[in-house]
Amino acid sequence: MSAENAGAHAPTAGEYIQHHLQHLQKNFAFENVKQEGVVDFSLYNFDSMVFSVVLGLLGCLVMWAAARKATSGVPGRCQAAVEMLFELVENQAKGVIHNEKSRKLISPLALTVFVWIFLMNAMDMLPLDLIPQIWHTAGPALGFKDYMRVVPTADLSTTLGLSTSVLLICLFYNIKIKGLGGWAHELVAAPFGDHWALYPINFLMQMIEYIAKTVSHGMRLFGNMFAGELVFMLIALMGGGWALSATGVGLAVGHVITGTIWTLFHILVITLQAFIFMMLTLIYTGQAHDAH
Repeated sequence: MSAENAGAHAPTAGEYIQHHLQHLQKNFAFENVKQEGVVDFSLYNFDSMVFSVVLGLLGCLVMWAAARKATSGVPGRCQAAVEMLFELVENQAKGVIHNEKSRKLISPLALTVFVWIFLMNAMDMLPLDLIPQIWHTAGPALGFKDYMRVVPTADLSTTLGLSTSVLLICLFYNIKIKGLGGWAHELVAAPFGDHWALYPINFLMQMIEYIAKTVSHGMRLFGNMFAGELVFMLIALMGGGWALSATGVGLAVGHVITGTIWTLFHILVITLQAFIFMMLTLIYTGQAHDAH
């Protein structure tokens, strides 16, 4: 076997990780595209879009099924879990948003955000090479290259898309609650005061605040999920190297132990990140109701 062929069948650790950081992409002319680099700002990552849509529909289906089977008697486990989650979100919304009419839209929105992001984060719990290996066989037959990432929230375009959507909702409520003129006046009169000499500085600070909140909102979720995905890749490398090392048994055992520990810990991470994103959504929309 040539060195080239051997390298093709035994990639280095760096090549393995780099390969698993590639997205399934098509450009608008339907030509194959290979994304280079760690952080991707592309808007046509098909894997992220497909998994996001599928998991969103799955979340809606689960909530609909729970609501459909809801009873006024003793609730089942699914109904009880959904009711507890709904009460949690509603209580958080009441503490931030005092407009009852607004809560009728924002509370379901926050619940949807939590469930959707939790499901997208939970894709990190699947075996790292399970779906990519299936796609490695089926993808080329469909005209795609065999790149596949299954965690949509480890894609910056997904998380920034979510945070930008929250920004648009905040702008909507700013105009709805304060009126277009009232909000425009707030942009130039706060935070330093309503004086014509301060208008440019106030407006600049307001723009910086909106941009900073939106970027940090998306980057926080992306950073945590991307880091978690990298840890799973490193653990997979430990398991993959067991047959290539004299200490193979130790690596295999270490792979199982570390993988189990990190998976159990990651359950807390994916839940916490979904909750934080939901809470920031409530806080930002609540701020849109406040007048300076």
